[in-house]
Amino acid sequence: MAELKEADAVQQLHQEDVDIKRGDAGDSPPAGDQAAEQPVKTEAAADGDAKPSTTTAERHISIQTKLEGLEVLVDLNGAGRKSCPLCPEEKFKACYSHKLRRHLQNLHWKVYVEFEGQRMCICHLPCRNLKPSPSGDQASGRHVAHYHCVVCSVTIARKTDMVSHLKRHVNKGETEASYSGSSDVPFDEQAPSGQAYEIMKELGTNVQLLPNHTTPQKSDTYFNRKMKTNRQLVFCSLAVLAEERNPIECLDAFGATGIMGLQWAKHLRNAVKVTITDISDTCVKMIKENCELNNIRVDGGSRGPRGPDGASSEVEGSPIATVEVAKMDANVTMHLWPFDYIHLDPFGTAVNYLDAAFRNVRNLGIVSVTSTDTSSLYSKSPNVTLRHYGCHIVRTEYYKELAARMVVATVARAAARCNKGIEVLLAVALEHFVLVVVRVLRGPTQADESAKKLRKLLHCQWCEERVFLRQGNMVDDTLPCNCHGSMPGRTAVQLGPLWCGPLFNTGFLRRMLSAAVKHSMDDIQPLVKTLICESDCTTFKSLVHGPSALTNQVECGVVIKTLQSGEESGPAEQSAKRKSGEESGNVVKKMKSDASLDHPPFYYSIHRHSIRGMNMPKLNKFLQYLTEAGFRVSRTHFDPTGVRTDATLEQFKSILTKYSVPTYTNATQSSVSAEKTQ
Repeated sequence: MAELKEADAVQQLHQEDVDIKRGDAGDSPPAGDQAAEQPVKTEAAADGDAKPSTTTAERHISIQTKLEGLEVLVDLNGAGRKSCPLCPEEKFKACYSHKLRRHLQNLHWKVYVEFEGQRMCICHLPCRNLKPSPSGDQASGRHVAHYHCVVCSVTIARKTDMVSHLKRHVNKGETEASYSGSSDVPFDEQAPSGQAYEIMKELGTNVQLLPNHTTPQKSDTYFNRKMKTNRQLVFCSLAVLAEERNPIECLDAFGATGIMGLQWAKHLRNAVKVTITDISDTCVKMIKENCELNNIRVDGGSRGPRGPDGASSEVEGSPIATVEVAKMDANVTMHLWPFDYIHLDPFGTAVNYLDAAFRNVRNLGIVSVTSTDTSSLYSKSPNVTLRHYGCHIVRTEYYKELAARMVVATVARAAARCNKGIEVLLAVALEHFVLVVVRVLRGPTQADESAKKLRKLLHCQWCEERVFLRQGNMVDDTLPCNCHGSMPGRTAVQLGPLWCGPLFNTGFLRRMLSAAVKHSMDDIQPLVKTLICESDCTTFKSLVHGPSALTNQVECGVVIKTLQSGEESGPAEQSAKRKSGEESGNVVKKMKSDASLDHPPFYYSIHRHSIRGMNMPKLNKFLQYLTEAGFRVSRTHFDPTGVRTDATLEQFKSILTKYSVPTYTNATQSSVSAEKTQ
């Protein structure tokens, strides 16, 4: 015991000596440390008024504007051997300044790739994974030289591939300015990875992103720049609904960064009451920070009557809008509270959330569904398609419209289970997503009418002729082609069930175009114009943006009055109109009379049905020939070479053959001239 007490006493005295030394060092730091800390404080004071920027923090050292930028990385004026900043020690050993300067000029700077004044030099550092050796051993492999992209920071080995990669950025409008920038709100908290946030601006809305936002398996906040068209189409559909009733309660069920809900609140202001939900704590925190970044007040309490926007003590810094942010599952949110507009954009399929969406949506409200599971929608995984959508499909020339009709059919079945019908306002299928926007019509009668539009599709696998089946028709007597008689075995398959009704509403699309013009969305205006012509099945359509073309639009037999035509009515009368059944009662009667005005289902690809050895006419000329023959015809957004027409495939091929020119005439003339020269 005496030895233990003595050891404890010695340890206590040693600890007191250490504390005394630390106190002396803290009270009187050395002169050298003071001199070293002085310039740091001066720089911090000088940069205190500057706005935070992520460009210099994220840019790789191989990206410079001048050759002197590379030479500054190493003190070439000093004596002794120096290492290359862009090469590992085992590849390029330390050498003197004159040799290192030639190395930087001839190896790194000579093969740079230039983009908007920034030069991306070749890098030999171990930024990429090791290239396996011929024996397959990863450890004994070698590092590959590469370039760092100035826009997205990806590493690419070949110079030609980097040039093509930058061209794709330019075509999509993605430049360095749109990927990083400054903000008016200081960021005291750093990203989890230790890097600064990226600031991205879209449609006048700033959002901060994590550096790894494009990889959802590594980050909870996923953001896809390629979905900009989808976000703008959803915004225009919400703006059209805001003209009909004011205010409306809208839900962004999968917030992620919250950019879509923030765009709604920032541009539509008091016309909408935005609710953004997400199940992830990181996403909810990011959404609240983005609200602060855009001067939008966050209402995170219970759903009660909201106060007026800008109810703050400071008049100058009052928020421009109010957004409710909640950490909650999407199904729970839609079951608890009713909404006028619901947007579903999960990662993959949205079939798990359709029942909850239609359970509590208001009458004449809108539900927009974005599906990004293109592998199952575009017939690459038929077993997944059957499991999620209950449809049997094969790969066809019109696979994109097949995917859109399949999603609409799934939406119609979910609405019918809640005794609600749908009217399809918009169906768009592009490379990365399928967007479907439908209006909800309450009542079992409308649900029955929507269910009657779910039919099987008979598709010929030889000539790709197709037709919707009716009850009681025989399979071989329905297709207009004769492939089943001339070919051995069965050539037709049944696909579906699919939606056989129209995919577009002209009146709604016209008002979407007006909203796109009003909010300066130049990117989607050509697409909306194509949809309007496709809805009317015409090659040319005069597009009017005035109020005369926007009031009293007829959609599915229901006269939808905008605010211009119903300004005299008060909110009590508008709510009474919303609950009345006069509009929905006339739906079924007028749908039958307007059925002849629907656009023809599906389209034909002019390249798929071209004749071998014949030069087919230009697409616009061919559309003119079909119109002169008495058929309805239009272009389609599903396929740039597709033609939507009410002509059969046999009639389509006959007109294409009539106006095609043989290609062998030029070949024979050239061969004859060659023989004469010999």
